[in-house]
Amino acid sequence: MSKGREAAAGGGATAVLLRYLREQNRPYSAQDAFGNLQREHGLGKAAVVKALEQLAQQGRVREKVYGKQKIYFADQEQLPAASDAELRGLDGEIATRSAELQALQQSCRHMEAELKDLTSSMTTPEIAREIEALRKDCASYTEKLERIKSATNHVTPEEKEKVCREQQLYRREWRRRKRMATELLDAILEGYPKSKKQFFEEVGIETDEDHGAVLPATV
Repeated sequence: MSKGREAAAGGGATAVLLRYLREQNRPYSAQDAFGNLQREHGLGKAAVVKALEQLAQQGRVREKVYGKQKIYFADQEQLPAASDAELRGLDGEIATRSAELQALQQSCRHMEAELKDLTSSMTTPEIAREIEALRKDCASYTEKLERIKSATNHVTPEEKEKVCREQQLYRREWRRRKRMATELLDAILEGYPKSKKQFFEEVGIETDEDHGAVLPATV
């Protein structure tokens, strides 16, 4: 490429980048600007870097360095000042966008809550397996109930009442005899020179506690 054509290409890149930065009015790195303008304007990365550096040297755009990266943006003092009507329009647009943002955030929260409910719920195959297991349980319990109903060894109310009366009688007799034995042994031990344990061992007395015998509860 001749020097004249290179100069023309460089001037075209400079004009494109200056217009782009002023229209967008936001900071860009050379890589970002190259990526955004490459397809539409066919600019090479070297041309973009050179044009941005040239614009910064001429004072037509501002340059900021962050570590190893350079950021370019339009010089705000060179941009036309907005009128009162334009400022009011921008304020209205900001309010509209803010309301839209709040609505979207609220919608996102609702969808996140619904997603949480769905992920914590059983899936259709899991529900089907649970239903099948419950059906098997019901069939098993129904079969047991039928066997109980058809059994011939049921205890009649009269038989149950008789067993309860006998148990109460035996409980009372147990208590009465144990009380009598305790009173008798206490009377003997009053004049016995040794301990109660030694007396029981010598005589051969075994207590309910020795055999783990406990008075049964009432039916």
